[in-house]
Amino acid sequence: MSRITRRDFVYSVGALGAATSVLGWPALGQAKTAGGRVVVIGGGFGGASCAKYLRRLSADIDVTLVERDLKFMTCPFSNAVLGGLYDMDFITHDYKALRDDHGVRVVHDSAVDIDPDARKVRLDCGSQLAYDRLVVSPGIDFQWDEIEGYDEAASKAMPHAWKAGKQTKLLRKQLEAMPDGGTVIIAAPANPFRCPPGPYERASLIAHYLKHNKPRSKILIFDAKPKFSKQPLFEQGWEALYPGMIEWIGETDGGAIEGVDVKAMTVNPTFGEPTRGDVVNVIPPQKAGAIAEVAGLTDDNGWCPIDQGTFESRLQKHVHVIGDAATAAPMPKSGFAASSQGKVCATAIVASLSGRELPAPSLVNTCYSLVGPDYGISVAAVAY
Repeated sequence: MSRITRRDFVYSVGALGAATSVLGWPALGQAKTAGGRVVVIGGGFGGASCAKYLRRLSADIDVTLVERDLKFMTCPFSNAVLGGLYDMDFITHDYKALRDDHGVRVVHDSAVDIDPDARKVRLDCGSQLAYDRLVVSPGIDFQWDEIEGYDEAASKAMPHAWKAGKQTKLLRKQLEAMPDGGTVIIAAPANPFRCPPGPYERASLIAHYLKHNKPRSKILIFDAKPKFSKQPLFEQGWEALYPGMIEWIGETDGGAIEGVDVKAMTVNPTFGEPTRGDVVNVIPPQKAGAIAEVAGLTDDNGWCPIDQGTFESRLQKHVHVIGDAATAAPMPKSGFAASSQGKVCATAIVASLSGRELPAPSLVNTCYSLVGPDYGISVAAVAY
C-alpha cells in the first residue's frame, strides 16, 4: 500500500505514461521510413496513442483517426466524478493536439464496415477510407442478454456508467438524490472486463461521498467473481476509511446477478432473496466493440485474438487490434495497457512498412486506484 496526495497521483500517472514510450527502438524513429496509409478506428487511449506515435516515428506515413465523438471522456477518473472530487470537465478532452501538433487527420464519424480484401473502411456517411494497415481500437460493448431484465433501456434506471459520459452524470444525480440511510448496489461482472479494479475504486469513492454527506448509507457489492483485483489493498483501505459501510458479496456467497427488476429496483443473485437498492449500478458482461465483430476480428468469446508482438489480428491480415477489445493476457483491459499497446503497435507498423525487422517488445501496465482523496494503491508489471 502507498499513500499519495491527489497532486502526486496525477503527476505519477503523467510521468509513468511518458516513461512508457516505445521501449527499445529509439533508432527506428530517427530513420527514414517508407510511407503508407494507416487508418486508426477509435480515439481512446489505445487508438489516440497509436496515431500519435505513428506520426512521431515516421512523418512519411499518412495517419487518419476515425472517431465518432467530438470529445473523449475518460473512464479513468470518472469514479472520482461520482465521488464528488471532480466535475465532468476534468475527464473531457478534445482531439486538437492530435491534429495540430502531430499531423493526424481526425474524421468524426463511425466506422460501420471493413473490407479486409480491398483494404477499405466504410464510414456511416457513406465514404470509404483506403489503408495499407488498419488499427482497430473500438473499446467495449455490452452483452445485454446476459442478465435477465437488464438491457440498454434498463440502464436508464440502473446505470452501468462503464462508458463515461451521460451514464456518469446519471449515476451521480442518483447518488445526490438518494436519502441518507439508503443502499447503493454495485453489480460487478465476471472476468474479463474493462478495468478490473474499477468497481472497487467506484465503491470506495462513492463511500467517500456518502461518508461526508449521507453517513448512514451502505454499499453492497454483488460480484460474479470469487476474488477481485487488489482485494487485500482495497479491503484494508475500506476498513481504515469506511468501516462497516461497504459489504462485498463474492461469487461463492451468491454474488453473481442472474436478473434485475427495474420497477422494484432489485437485483436477483444466484441464490438468496432479491435485494433492493435505492441506487443500483449494474456493470454488465462485455465484449469487443461492435465494429470488431462486424469485421470478423472476434472469436467465440467476443474478443479479438492477436499476435502480442505486433498486435496484428490472428483472423485478418494487415489489421491490428489494440486496447480493451484485444485478447492480450496477462495484460489487463486498462487505459494504461491500451496506451502501451498503441505504442508497440505503431512501432510494429512502421517497421513493417519500412521493411525492418521488429525486435521483441516490452509491454508495460501500471494501475492506480483511489480509495479516498488522499489514499491511493497501485500495481505495476512489465512483460518482456
